Amino acid sequence: MTDQFIDTSSPKEPQGLPKTYDPKGTESRWQKVWEEEGAFHPDPSHSGEPFAIVIPPPNVTGELHMGHAFNTSLIDTIIRFQRLKGKNVLCLPGTDHASIAVQTILEKQLKKAGLTKNELGRDAFLQKAWAWKEESGGRIVDQLRRLGYSVDWERERFTMDENLSKAVTQAFVELFQKGLIYRGEYLVNWCPASGSAVSDLEVEMKEVDGHLWHFRYPLAKISSHDDITHLEVATTRPETMLGDVALAVNPSDERYKHLIGEFVVLPFLERKIPIIADDHVDKGFGTGCVKVTPAHDPNDFAIGQRHSLPLITVMNKDGTMNEHAGPFKGLDRFDARQAVIQALEEKELLTKIEPYRHSVPYSDRGKVPVEPLLSTQWFVHMEPLASKCREHFSQGEPRFVPERWGKVYQDWLEGIRDWCISRQLWWGHRIPAWFVISETDNKLTDATPFVVAISEQEASDIARKKYGPLIQLQRDEDVLDTWFSSGLWPFSTLGWPDKNSPDLDCWYPTSTLVTGFDIIFFWVARMTMMAGTFTGKMPFADVYIHGLVRDEKNKKMSKSSGNGIDPLLLIERYGTDALRFALVREVAGAGQDIRLDYDRTKDTSVTVEASRNFANKLWNATRFALINVSLSNSIEFEHLDLSSLHLTDRWILSRLARVNKETSERFENYRLGEAAKGLYEFAWNDFCDWYVELIKRRLNISDMPTNNELLDKQVAEKVLLKVLTELLIMLHPLMPHLTEELWHGVTGVSQKELLALEPWPLINETFLDSELEASFSQLFSSIRLVRNLRAEAGLKLSQKVPVLFITPKKDLIDILTKSKSEIKALTRADTVEVVTPDELSAQPTAKALAGVSGELEVLLPIEGLVDLEALKIRLGKDLVKAEKEISSLNDRLSNTNFTKKAPQEVVLECQRKLTDAVAQADLVRQRLLGLQ
Repeated sequence: MTDQFIDTSSPKEPQGLPKTYDPKGTESRWQKVWEEEGAFHPDPSHSGEPFAIVIPPPNVTGELHMGHAFNTSLIDTIIRFQRLKGKNVLCLPGTDHASIAVQTILEKQLKKAGLTKNELGRDAFLQKAWAWKEESGGRIVDQLRRLGYSVDWERERFTMDENLSKAVTQAFVELFQKGLIYRGEYLVNWCPASGSAVSDLEVEMKEVDGHLWHFRYPLAKISSHDDITHLEVATTRPETMLGDVALAVNPSDERYKHLIGEFVVLPFLERKIPIIADDHVDKGFGTGCVKVTPAHDPNDFAIGQRHSLPLITVMNKDGTMNEHAGPFKGLDRFDARQAVIQALEEKELLTKIEPYRHSVPYSDRGKVPVEPLLSTQWFVHMEPLASKCREHFSQGEPRFVPERWGKVYQDWLEGIRDWCISRQLWWGHRIPAWFVISETDNKLTDATPFVVAISEQEASDIARKKYGPLIQLQRDEDVLDTWFSSGLWPFSTLGWPDKNSPDLDCWYPTSTLVTGFDIIFFWVARMTMMAGTFTGKMPFADVYIHGLVRDEKNKKMSKSSGNGIDPLLLIERYGTDALRFALVREVAGAGQDIRLDYDRTKDTSVTVEASRNFANKLWNATRFALINVSLSNSIEFEHLDLSSLHLTDRWILSRLARVNKETSERFENYRLGEAAKGLYEFAWNDFCDWYVELIKRRLNISDMPTNNELLDKQVAEKVLLKVLTELLIMLHPLMPHLTEELWHGVTGVSQKELLALEPWPLINETFLDSELEASFSQLFSSIRLVRNLRAEAGLKLSQKVPVLFITPKKDLIDILTKSKSEIKALTRADTVEVVTPDELSAQPTAKALAGVSGELEVLLPIEGLVDLEALKIRLGKDLVKAEKEISSLNDRLSNTNFTKKAPQEVVLECQRKLTDAVAQADLVRQRLLGLQ
């Protein structure tokens, strides 16, 4: 049924509700009202069960993308529902300082001005960074506001706020004092582009087409009894050979056993390096001989540790070769690679080059291949932190939705590597460590002692006690990995380490974390580890893991692919609520990816347009109610005599109670997509298409109504308003702006009273009536069948025709009989008759179009109303077409080559089409028979 059945053409116009819905004006107005009225600024002292979500802080450099829109829609749906349920709800927003991203932006700006950060100086650089943050860092926040986020903007946090920075310092010092932070020289992932170490989780593995170069190392001493003069190795990074300190073979490899302990000569540098035996070497791979470069490869580093080999670094931190690279000093690492290959070829040591597709680690921020380099860094000893998380998880804390992601989280906590937390950047939380350089001739060396403290004054006091009064301190230049501060986010934002924080007392641990599966390791696990260490509790009860928003071709969206969909374009075209509803409604199950259709030539989306149409449907239905209902009527629904309810009223109230119950359960259990689909079906079909149509006659009474007509109209009005009002409340978490506007139109209350703060409607289970709902489903199927037959016969809307229902089912006879007047109105029927098959046999037959639905048969006597011969010809053509389709499909399915070789889904689709074609042919034959 379409909106043509909702007549809003009455001259009576509802006050305050324009004829057409303007999403842009409505949304900006209510966002302003919510914020001005402090609707989402909760008081920790208020009653109500606490419920809290701290939003995943987007980077301060970020711009709104579809992932943000999806995550925001899910979080806000949960938050608004819990607020309607009467809980004391806090949704806390904020942004992350994004060390590498901000520093990259600023260094590019300096480069354009012909400067470097070192020339500018650290203090001036940080002033510039804060100025950039104030000027440009609020863009992502403004964009999030457009989504109607019901967060407490008064509590907005930034990871480098003063209080959050104090929390970071406190956490570092406590971890150090517990022996969980240490400093040392280890092999780290080094990003030459950003000039900083990066953690394993900040490295993206990319499949690249490279080469495997095979070359020889001459033996230092050649035995006259041995044919071997060289040992051959293969590598994808030949430039690292300059740092080789050994060649390794498997101790059980008979080919090389006699050479273990001998030496080869390193080409170009003429350095003798030993041949060693190590079980790590796979004698079946390649030549069974590998080069060992402990300073440039993690596996080689482990071999070097086992054999006490020296560490030779041949590369600078900017990716150029250093003095240990000999004749290749000063070359970029990739230029050095080609130069080494050319030199090996000239020395006739290069034996083979083969294409080789392999995984290369790239810096997620620098977008260049990382280089394993020896570097002195700060590390967190992770195993003690992870063990606490494993203990909590064994007790069900936190709970993952879907459950399968809990296994992924648990597996990652096993065998966890220590975390490199220092970054060679200036923008960020500076490490609270001071070197006592007076102990090493006022120079910073590997031997310089250091002090970790809350402040420089405290560091000075500690150093004086240990090293005497004449000390000189120099603070560590490095900053902390941004994930360190993000790991504290659930409790630092609430006031930790202040143990007297009202917010911390009220809302910690938080209730739910909503995030994507791709940062379970980056963020979720780090939050649980930090929280377990500092608070003794898990930071959230539930972790709701959602999937990705994929593009129209079902591909993952990414900047590199250029297939992102700008949510702001869709918001401009269709409105925020349409986008939010479309995204949530697409969720088939928690954790599942969703696909968003998008026409890139027009910047349109059928999915979001359908949600906009749904918004228009609700708008028109509300206008219909306001035009046809007297709001001044003082009889409240609760005061109605329930015996005066029509069967139609009882049906819609049963559906309302059931949908309320189902929706509440679905929202509570994170089945948000199911909740959206259920409300859509109820609103569009049950309420707009059926109930509104069914009560029109009761609302459009004469100017001189009887008492019964007047009472009946009042009953219909009150039921209509009750259902509409409660529907708007239930839809509010999904479409907050639209429902707030419509609710105010219906209730007539001032803007200081907000739907966003209303209580969730109580479920009146006395109205639940499954049998009645089933009967009405049959009634609606019957009406649809009549309409389809009218359309097939080509009847005009003005043409009325008798309708005959035949069924042996008593309950169906009962509902059809009681609804004759409604059926007449909704099917343009002249008369409606309901009979049993036995009663039909006693009646004279007439040419009629027939239709069947289950145990119901419908006859439309159309003789004299349409050209029967033309109709028979058309139906005959339909039959020929269906039989031809059946023949073709039978031929395909009887072909064993097709059924055995075709994909299973193709065969199943062919079988489905055959079933449909057979049913269509039977239906046409039946209708032709009725016209004989």
